[in-house]
Amino acid sequence: MLPTRTLKELAGYLGGKVLGDENLAVNGLAPLENAGPDKITFLANPRYASKVAETGAGAVLMAPGGERYGRNVIEVANPYLGFAKLLTLFYTQPHPPLGVLAGAVVGSGVSLGEGISVYPGACIGNNVTIGNRTVIHSGAVLYEGAVIGDDCVIHANAVIRDRCRIGNRCILQPGAVIGSDGFGYAPDGRSYYRIPQIGIVMLEDDVEIGANSCIDRAALEVTLIRRGTKLDNLVQIAHNCQIGEDCMIVSQVGISGSAKIGNHVTLAGQVGVAGHLSIGDNVMVGAQSGVPSSLEANAGYSGSPTMPHKEWLRAMAVVPRLPELKKTVNALEKRIAELESKLK
Repeated sequence: MLPTRTLKELAGYLGGKVLGDENLAVNGLAPLENAGPDKITFLANPRYASKVAETGAGAVLMAPGGERYGRNVIEVANPYLGFAKLLTLFYTQPHPPLGVLAGAVVGSGVSLGEGISVYPGACIGNNVTIGNRTVIHSGAVLYEGAVIGDDCVIHANAVIRDRCRIGNRCILQPGAVIGSDGFGYAPDGRSYYRIPQIGIVMLEDDVEIGANSCIDRAALEVTLIRRGTKLDNLVQIAHNCQIGEDCMIVSQVGISGSAKIGNHVTLAGQVGVAGHLSIGDNVMVGAQSGVPSSLEANAGYSGSPTMPHKEWLRAMAVVPRLPELKKTVNALEKRIAELESKLK
């Protein structure tokens, strides 16, 4: 059964302000269109403000100053963040500690923290360290010497290779691979000689890795993902990369080896980043862009190759007109040729 909270309690939890009946109790969240009187809904986009008048919700989470239409409201500075926090409050419960369940395989010299859960089919190699309250789901494989911090969740079929280090409160979605070999080969005549990848991967605290994303181990030292960075599904991070704090890396991004990404960088879907370059702090790169060289901080870029986003918008505005412009140029060339022939 979902917990019930009054609007006064929720406003206190969110640091917001109640307008209306602060004693009204709700037991969860629902969309504007489908919410009933026992639910709270939210308005994050002002474009949908008129739907507040039509909703059946008991209360609405919204930014200060919006039209209430007579509804009970909790005003917060960031309704979308408030929505996320209320989802956590109502629907996310701590995982019960189950210990090592029958069917899990645990090697020798393993250090297990308090309150852990290791599900059947998980495989934990020798000399692995697992922190307090961490959950290892079925099919996950932890190679020898891996270290995992407190309050982590390692979902089904994720793999953490030997000696790699995972910080506290990290989440690995199903199929994520941490520490696969980097793509390193030395030319040897017409063939290639495999370069052993003897480094590791390190994830700092609060990092999340999406399903089937892969982070390659460094050739010699560390492939590093710093605190708070989130990777979507199907992301590839090559060996020796360094990714800064609080980055958002969206699905199908590929980052080549030894690239250095700053803090609070957003790479939209299918961005490709060449190796051995730097991207500064607070950069946003648009979807399907190709980054062949370093990018300065505090700017937006798009295109392949990348250019400042506003320049790309102007260039793209011309593209649909190119066939017409070509006809115009051809006509002008013909007229110039005719004029030149008359002058001879």
